[in-house]
Amino acid sequence: MAIEMTSLVSGLQQSAAVEKAFGSREVSAGQSLATHLANTGQDFVETLQSAEATSIKGIKGEASAYEVASAVMEAEQAIRMAVSVRDKIVNAYLEISRMQI
Repeated sequence: MAIEMTSLVSGLQQSAAVEKAFGSREVSAGQSLATHLANTGQDFVETLQSAEATSIKGIKGEASAYEVASAVMEAEQAIRMAVSVRDKIVNAYLEISRMQI
């Protein structure tokens, strides 16, 4: 039971991290995977641009150290999630390519 609860909490934390890093857009029934991935990619780029802008403001003295650290941590989290998604896609492709037809 403890393992299941730990796994559940870990999954919820990862879900919250994904939503924070990539935004929380609703997926309509007719939306294709390509459209959803494009929207997610756009959210990723916006997160990185925001972090970069906040870092520049911090260098100029227009943003506090907390704001800069928070923005950088958010960008780092977004990058980790993007790499994780990329790895899952590559693994799925490799698994499909190994299937015998």
